[in-house]
Amino acid sequence: MVDIFIKIIICFIGSMAAGLGTGFAGMSAAVAITPVLVVFLDIPIYEAVGIALASDVLASGISAFTYARNKNVDIKNGFITMLAVLTLTTVGSYVGSLVPAPMMEGCSFVITGIMGIRFIVKPIKDHKKSEKKLKGAKRVIYSLIAGAVVGFVCGFVGAGGGMAMLFMLTTFLGYSLKKAVGTSVFIMTFTALTGAISHFSIGGVPNVLYLFSCIVFTLLWARIASKIANKLKPITLNRVTGIILITIGFAVGMAELYKVLIF
Repeated sequence: MVDIFIKIIICFIGSMAAGLGTGFAGMSAAVAITPVLVVFLDIPIYEAVGIALASDVLASGISAFTYARNKNVDIKNGFITMLAVLTLTTVGSYVGSLVPAPMMEGCSFVITGIMGIRFIVKPIKDHKKSEKKLKGAKRVIYSLIAGAVVGFVCGFVGAGGGMAMLFMLTTFLGYSLKKAVGTSVFIMTFTALTGAISHFSIGGVPNVLYLFSCIVFTLLWARIASKIANKLKPITLNRVTGIILITIGFAVGMAELYKVLIF
């Protein structure tokens, strides 16, 4: 009983970080959940990614709903990007199944730390000059490229998809931060669903306790974070997200180092 309780607590901690990251800045839940499950519960990386993607479905969905109520989701222009994301997520998931576990673990940990530092050192700000007016074929091409890159990243590593999408929407498509986050989680809802189905089809259904715990806890914290995020200034969103990612990256890195030294 005590052992099960500890496992649930670990899932709660990873899911809390994932939910906060998703709600505040459209972060893929896998950025937090995947490394936590791998290091602290010794779950195979591919299974952990599947659990994280499944948790991302409802978390991103509830976040997108909250942002939409505040008119911060661009469904029409995000649809083209979503089609490219869905297509390449399946491809990335298959390629990920062929990659050695240590390599995937390394990618997950590195992405976590780099993104955390990026959001603190160079935050994404809202300013009118960044609102680019892309129209016609050029916008379609930009959207397809953005979706293809993000879809493959999400399916392959299960981490960084939301952050990659946020970067693409703000840098290449000219969205304001909140609209980028809202549109990102809208797209990530379907991306995560596709990725989860692909992972479960290839690798089988994961541990039910871990799966259920992560889904429920991530959903809870994503709901709380998205409601708060729509009331905060962009700079605050960047700092909160950066702190969350750096904390996760450091904790997981130390745990992995300890694990190597002991065994």
